[in-house]
Amino acid sequence: MDGMVWIPDATFLMGSDRHYPEEAPAHKAKVDGFWIDAGPVTNREFGRFARKTGYVTVAERAPDPAEYPGARAELLVPFSTVFVAPRQPVPLTDPYHWWKPVRGADWRHPLGPGSSVRSLPDHPVVHVAWADALAYARWAGKEIPTEAEWELAARGGIDGAEFAWGDELNPDGRWMANTWQGEFPVLNTRDDGYERTSPVGAFPANGYGLYDMIGNVWEWTSDWYAGHAADVPACCGGGRVVDAREQSIDRRDPARIPRKVMKGGSHLCAANYCRRYRPAARMAQPIDTSTCHLGFRCVVREA
Repeated sequence: MDGMVWIPDATFLMGSDRHYPEEAPAHKAKVDGFWIDAGPVTNREFGRFARKTGYVTVAERAPDPAEYPGARAELLVPFSTVFVAPRQPVPLTDPYHWWKPVRGADWRHPLGPGSSVRSLPDHPVVHVAWADALAYARWAGKEIPTEAEWELAARGGIDGAEFAWGDELNPDGRWMANTWQGEFPVLNTRDDGYERTSPVGAFPANGYGLYDMIGNVWEWTSDWYAGHAADVPACCGGGRVVDAREQSIDRRDPARIPRKVMKGGSHLCAANYCRRYRPAARMAQPIDTSTCHLGFRCVVREA
């Protein structure tokens, strides 16, 4: 499989009892062997798909009013969610201080109108909602990994370690993934060399030869989120971060936007706020929501 890595079947320790509550309990999980993309899908690869199929992503379309009854018309416009650093320290309890719905933000324009991915062909594609990732995977003859498949691959053959490369965040002072250094969300010191996304492969591969399983961008998995969803604090655009589409829903309605599990953390995960740059970490992501730090990779399973 060109550009893919074979992950042999294994039984491994999934989850963690030492970190966030949604990761518990740690438990043994058995996974059959599968092929997985060596890195997340890039802007170049997604662009090829869009050109050949004419596909238009969720962020590039106006939401269907029938899916958001009661929504104000001015909210039903194409947009995506972008991280905008506050100019001064803010309470970490309210992610609306740094997450903004930006009209015109999409995979081609990651920061909104005026921005471009032309100089970022090898960076992970972002601003992809669940439907977008699924459409690409089907076009490529692939699938989106389950949470267990993703976590097994991320661990790189090191069972039970805190990080994908061992138990030290920066072994021998080396940065192993694209994360946030400094005081989130106001100051990123860029000690790892990057402020936003980085080219796929800029950091060392894990034990299986996979790149960016940790940091850079969160990645979609195919599993519906289950666990302590109501108790999980908002983190880096996942979990309880609610964008303008969800705000438009009558909050008395018990129905909620379905959520999938996303894994791996991103360049916005920071020690003072979101220590989710670990294989066990997981967050709930609304399927209709795209952000500037969420992408995906694909798998192929043997028949």
